[in-house]
Parts: sequence; C-alpha cells; structure tokens
Amino acid sequence: MPDDIGSKPQAMAAAPALSTAPAAANGARRKRLFLILGGVIVAVAVIWGLYWVLVGSRHVATDNAYVNADTAQVTALVSGPIVQTPVGETAVVKKGQVIAVIEAADYQLAVDRARAELGQAERRVGQYFANDEALGAQTAARTADVARAEAMLASARSDFSRAEVEYGRRRNLSASGAVSGDELTQAENRFQAAKAALAAAQAGLAQARATAAQSAGQQKAANVLVAGTNVEGNPEVAIARAKLAQAELDLARTTIRSPVDGVVARKSVVVGQKVANGAPVMSIVPIQTAYVDANFKEVQLRKVRPGQSVELISDLYGKGVKFHGKVSGLAGGTGSAFALIPAQNATGNWIKVVQRVPVRITLDPKELAEHPLRVGLSMDAVIDVSK
Repeated sequence: MPDDIGSKPQAMAAAPALSTAPAAANGARRKRLFLILGGVIVAVAVIWGLYWVLVGSRHVATDNAYVNADTAQVTALVSGPIVQTPVGETAVVKKGQVIAVIEAADYQLAVDRARAELGQAERRVGQYFANDEALGAQTAARTADVARAEAMLASARSDFSRAEVEYGRRRNLSASGAVSGDELTQAENRFQAAKAALAAAQAGLAQARATAAQSAGQQKAANVLVAGTNVEGNPEVAIARAKLAQAELDLARTTIRSPVDGVVARKSVVVGQKVANGAPVMSIVPIQTAYVDANFKEVQLRKVRPGQSVELISDLYGKGVKFHGKVSGLAGGTGSAFALIPAQNATGNWIKVVQRVPVRITLDPKELAEHPLRVGLSMDAVIDVSK
C-alpha cells in the first residue's frame, strides 16, 4: 500500500509534461506553415517583379478597342427614278461595279441637244471666219477704189488747170478781137466742165474713202469674233462643247458605281423610287482596309509612339486568331473633347476622371483577307512600347 500511495504523485507530475507536447508540435507546425506562406509570397512577388520588368513594363493593353473603316457614302449625282439595283445589303462589290441605275432617257435627250448645239456653234463660228475673209477682200477692194478715186481727182485737177488757163487766155484776147466769141464760149464751157469734173472727182474720192472706212470697220468687227483663235478654240464653240461634256457627264452619272471595294451597307433605295441630286443611295464599307481605334487611358500613353507593333484579338474569332498591326498615330484630343456635349470641368463639383485617347492602329492586309472583320467589332489590343 505504501508503494501505491507513493506512485500517485509521480503520475500526477508526468501528466503536465505529456499535455505540453502537442502544443509545442502545433506551434512548430504553424511556424513552418507561416514560413512556407512567406516563401510563397516572396516567390510570387519575385515572379511578378520579373514579369513586370521583362514583360509588363514593355506593354500597354486595353479592351476598349473597336474596328473602324473609312466608309464610302454613295450619293446620287443626278435626279431621277431608280430602274435597277443589282446589289443588296451585305453584297461584296468591287470598285467600279454597278450598284444602281437611274432612268437615263432625259439625260440622253440632253446629250443629243447639246451635240446639235455644238454643231450649230461650229458652223456659226466657221461663218465668222468666212465673213472675216470676205470683208478683208472687200476692204482691199475699197482701198483700191480710193486709189482710183485719187487718180481720177488728180486727172480732174489737171484738166481743170488746163481749161482754166485756156479760158483765161482766150478771155484776155477776146477784148482785142483776136479770139472769136464762139471760141471763147467753147473755152468757157470746157472750163466749167473741168470744174464740174473736179468737183465730181473730189466727191468720188470722199465717197471712196467713206466706203473704205466703213468696210474697214466691218472687217474689224468681224475680226474681233475670230481674233487669236480657230474654230475649235472659239469661245462659242468652247461653251457648246462644255455643255455637251456636262450633258454626257450627267448621262454617265445615271449609272452609279462603287467607288471602292467593300461590302454594301445601309442600302436606302429600291426600284421605282425617285432620288434627288445628293440623296444617299447606300454605303460601301471597305473591310479590306479596316483599322482599329483603341482607346487607351492617358496614363498608358507615355511611351506609345507611331510605328510600334500591336497584337490584337477579336471577340469574333477568339484567342486562337491573333491580328498584328502598327500604331499609325494618336488622335488630336480625348474622346470626351469631341463629344456632342463636351464635359465642362470648370465647375465647383468636380471629380477627376481618367480620360482616354483614341490610338489608330493599322492592320496587316493579309491577315484581314484571311479573317475579315466588320466595323464596330470589339478588340483587345496590346502595344509593345519597348521599341
């Protein structure tokens, strides 16, 4: 019995030692777990740091990017009813392909009328040249008439002088009876006739000169119509030719052709509909020259430069298809600056909002041909700013 009583205190002393062992083990385990967690955190931080230094700091990305294209708005350049619309929505068209036809009868008549007016103008101007030549010959003839009248006047003056001398001589001799009265009368008649002939010659010369001046004036007036040009270059013919060219142009414009390669969108005409000059017909989207407008935050643009490489992913094709492009330029302002109602930041209640600037990205034409895009599709864009 004494031995049993002595063993109880020993058992009671060993119990606390056994209860502290699990606590020490748990503490060691927790310490080891904290060490492992700390190591993982440090490893993740190191990996993230390496990624940022090697990759992240060399790229900027955004999912606020959309496909765009310089859409061609086709409008009617003449008015009239639509008689044909060979293409419809979503049709793929080539540059120069007929996409609509306007009734052309009135414009054909206008061409025929303008062609006839051109012929009339050419004949009228040809007559101007003929009149100029005829009046030139007439002026030369009138100049010859003046020379002839001057010669006749000189002859009349000579006859008058001779008749005047003979009459004066016989008049002086008639007082002494050396000249008979009949002879004096004849001398006086010759003198009067010579005087009349002189007056007639003077009048003839004046008339010839007046006629020559009139003819010269007519020739000058005719020459003004043809001076410095020929029939083809005459202003009247040029005007008529321009009217014909305009009529032919209007006739050609009744056939509306696609200005670019692309896809038909927003067709707004049907057969029988009358369109006015300038009315929209349809839009052609040149998807083969599509580009991307990526809206990057202003804090991302510090290193963005034209010419940098861009990798893009479209939601249409998924991550299995990657597009490659180049930065072609940055917009002249943020998107909000060109909004219909721009933000007014000069107010008392102002909250700063990070702005986005559109970045134009051109795409690889071969990749676009293999995987066509459509305007408005969303894209993810990553720019390599390390170069």
